[in-house]
Amino acid sequence: MYAAVLTNVAQSIVLTPAEEEAFTTCLVPKHVARLDAILPAGRPARYLAFVVQGCVRTYTTDAKGKEHVLALAPEGWWCGNFTSLVPGARELLALQALEDTTVLLLRLDHLEQLCVQMPKFERFFRLLFQNGYLLAQRRLEARATYTAAVRYARFCRQYPQLHQRVALKHIASFLGITPEFLSMLRTKQL
Repeated sequence: MYAAVLTNVAQSIVLTPAEEEAFTTCLVPKHVARLDAILPAGRPARYLAFVVQGCVRTYTTDAKGKEHVLALAPEGWWCGNFTSLVPGARELLALQALEDTTVLLLRLDHLEQLCVQMPKFERFFRLLFQNGYLLAQRRLEARATYTAAVRYARFCRQYPQLHQRVALKHIASFLGITPEFLSMLRTKQL
């Protein structure tokens, strides 16, 4: 159960067996059925989640009720509503399992304890948040500078299996296009 998350952490920091144990005891496994909420909109996030199996979408809903997918997290990725880390921030984001999903939940207070007790976790989570910020910035840049066809091709390279696993409407929302236009793009690529 913990091998994938330890491999993920090992990409940035080296843990002793005692540190691995201290870390994994902070993690709570949770199975979430397809289309169930991991974090409903409007609730403060108390956890970060590591996806062991399945796929999670982070999304927001606008005033007209339209959903906008901000992030997709397949196996081996972290997800969460990071605005909960900012005091006074509004809780606008929701997390939903797009498949039967298993996550490891890390409570934010345990995250803080890990960082205080083992400073190497401060580095790990700084790098995690930094990389997440860079990915979000690249997506914004791609929306501003690339055509939908290029964005879809990049999506297929970044998430090679997801275009077969995730509903067309979620991929289209992630790319900032309509499902109909994405269907047309997919037909042209075949």
